[in-house]
Amino acid sequence: ALGKGSDLERAFATAALVYNNYADPEGKLSKAETKSLLQSQFWHFIQGQENKPKYQEIISSLDEESENKIDFEDFMILLVSLTLMSDLLQEIKNVKTTK
Repeated sequence: ALGKGSDLERAFATAALVYNNYADPEGKLSKAETKSLLQSQFWHFIQGQENKPKYQEIISSLDEESENKIDFEDFMILLVSLTLMSDLLQEIKNVKTTK
């Protein structure tokens, strides 16, 4: 969608496309679909985090969602939350690219 966009623009466009591919016709994901998407598409960020209290808090907040489905905005907040607590984030911070 943004073949000529910046790295950041393409990253967010990809997140939106992945979400849309999993979402129902109303543009929402069930809790089960959300967890499946995270397992298949976000594994490197959540791998090894399952026993951390912060991970459990984030996932349990998904279970406590009043609706049975989440929208794109809530999904993006979930991704950011999981990224911020991930061990992989520290590794990413240590990598510098030159452009």
